[in-house]
Amino acid sequence: MTDDATMTTGTAVTETAASAPRPGRWARSAGAVLGGTLASAALALGTDQALYWIGLFPPITQVTYQAPRFIAATTYRVIYAILGFYLIARLAPSRPWRHVWAGAAIALAASAAGVAAALTHDMGPLWYPVALAVTILPCAWLGGTLRARQL
Repeated sequence: MTDDATMTTGTAVTETAASAPRPGRWARSAGAVLGGTLASAALALGTDQALYWIGLFPPITQVTYQAPRFIAATTYRVIYAILGFYLIARLAPSRPWRHVWAGAAIALAASAAGVAAALTHDMGPLWYPVALAVTILPCAWLGGTLRARQL
């Protein structure tokens, strides 16, 4: 058996040089998804903190139902999500759309957890985490499309 063959349940499966996994590709893929996700989250949380420092947002421990604050937070989170998905596609070593949709699945799971938390705890208006969850897939599509147009 040659070096570019692997064993699977007792049968040899050959791989061409083009389809063989390259060392470090998995790490680069995970890094692309993680990098875009962390960049988006850091921007959102940083903006939250900056708005708190200048007095426009209450402390995170204070529950509020003031719609303008949540509309503003939804707006900048959507923008940051699009940037995050764009970054995922930009950093992806190959198949950028696959990476974008993997990131979207992670974001959707996190958003679903946010909706569940809002249903069981007094955290503000329920529409806010629902709006974040509903906008994940359009943001992913738009971020991926912005990168695809550059290629």
